[in-house]
Amino acid sequence: MKVGLYVDVANLAMNGGFRMRYEVLRAFACRDGGEAVRLNGYVSYDPTRAENDADYKSRQLRFHSALRDVGYKVIQKETKWYTDDTGARYGKANVDLDLAVDALLQSDTLDRVILATGDGDFVQVIKALQNKGCRVEVTAFKNVSADLRREADLYISGYLIPGLLPIDRKECQQKWGELNGCARGVCYTHDSSKGFGWLRYLTTVEAQLWRTDTRDEGSPYRSIFCHDSDLPSDFDASKLPNRNVVFEFNIAQGTEAGKTKAVDVLPIEART
Repeated sequence: MKVGLYVDVANLAMNGGFRMRYEVLRAFACRDGGEAVRLNGYVSYDPTRAENDADYKSRQLRFHSALRDVGYKVIQKETKWYTDDTGARYGKANVDLDLAVDALLQSDTLDRVILATGDGDFVQVIKALQNKGCRVEVTAFKNVSADLRREADLYISGYLIPGLLPIDRKECQQKWGELNGCARGVCYTHDSSKGFGWLRYLTTVEAQLWRTDTRDEGSPYRSIFCHDSDLPSDFDASKLPNRNVVFEFNIAQGTEAGKTKAVDVLPIEART
């Protein structure tokens, strides 16, 4: 399978993905033996600021070099400055058109296109790519357009992809998904009368993500017990289950041998 990955860097950085690991995103895009034909990262760059701010220039160049080191082509859009009717000066570096045109023109040689953005302006781009025979997937973090999620063949929150965004919990002693470690998942079933539910989290991207039933031996997902008492006191558990709410949690030993439970559970909105 030939894969194209198109990353709206500024959109992700401003909406929860500032510390995203681009090599993990590449691995996710190329799961199931996919071949990375296009890896495009669209970045904004302010040459005027760079002339007067050596630290900004150095940070930007290091970041661009890091992207190239893991195989991305960096498409740089220069910030242009304007003055509005009130005399206020503002900068703009919109990469949307460049990303859309590239994805459409390059899609003839692609089977799977991944758009890493939450911008709803790409809904029509998704439709056009699908009409050309491409499978279109979307990943992003916060402030993701509902229309964008619905139109994609697959939408997966970047928070749910193992290792894509680091988890900063000092109490995590192990890796993602392991006992005494941490993970992020969604609540797929909940019993309000009994005060508990089950969270589902992804363990690996090297598998078929549609196999969400954790009883399936081939599923890349696991289920974990969660008691309402481990949720924040101000969280309304009556709204569960809700697959649009991502929870971050620690994985602790359960009451039964070999069983685990989620503790210190926080919705992402409270975490970020």
